[in-house]
Formats: sequence, C-alpha cells, structure tokens
Amino acid sequence: MAKKGPMPNFETIDEYIANQPDQAQKALQELREIILEAAPEAKEILNYKIPSFTLVPGGKRDQQIMMAGYAKFVGFYPFPTTMEQFSEELNDYKQGKGSVQFPYDKPLPKALIKKMVRFRRDEILKQSKA
Repeated sequence: MAKKGPMPNFETIDEYIANQPDQAQKALQELREIILEAAPEAKEILNYKIPSFTLVPGGKRDQQIMMAGYAKFVGFYPFPTTMEQFSEELNDYKQGKGSVQFPYDKPLPKALIKKMVRFRRDEILKQSKA
C-alpha cells in the first residue's frame, strides 16, 4: 500500500529503494540494474524525488529516464517517443504517454527494457549532434 502524506526527500537512489515495500525494492533494484546494463555511462540522480538516469552527460529532464515504486507496480518513464516506438511490444502492460507500468506479479521484460533504454539514449545523441 502506498504511504499517505507528502513524499519524503531522499538523498540517494539507494535510500529511495530501501524505503519502499519489499516487492517494490526487488523490482526497482532489478530495473536499475537493467538500465545500467543497457547504458553503463548513465548517471544516477534523483529528479522529482524519484530515481532518474541521465543518458548523456549533464542530461536535462527530457534526457533522462526515470522509475518509481508503487503499490502494485514499478513505473518506468522512458519518454513519449520511446513509448511510441515500442507500443506494440508493450501491449501487455498499462501505458501512459511517456510511461509503462510493470506489475510485480510478472517478471520484468529485461530485453525489451534494454532496447528501450538504448533507443532513447541513441535518440538523444542524434538530437544533440543535429
């Protein structure tokens, strides 16, 4: 169950994860590892009080991907263009414009997440060279 009241301020992603329920901790840690496998150069930061990963040096908010723990799922925020690119492969998951919900009762789709992270990183790099 989600905690009531304002979201606490965490200093690190480790602290954020440690303060989540057990299922969320496991999924968030696994998602974090998948993201860093796909983009080892990503820098971990907290943005909007949730774990974020800058995919290019000094990446602004729209150059980051984010994740967050919820009562029944882990939210993954790879950016709207990434969601559009992989919408068919994500058909089994609840989606928003720039997000997808991975329920705790299903394994994370590791290969798909890696493709999404690499797609977004490559998209950012192409935009910065244009």
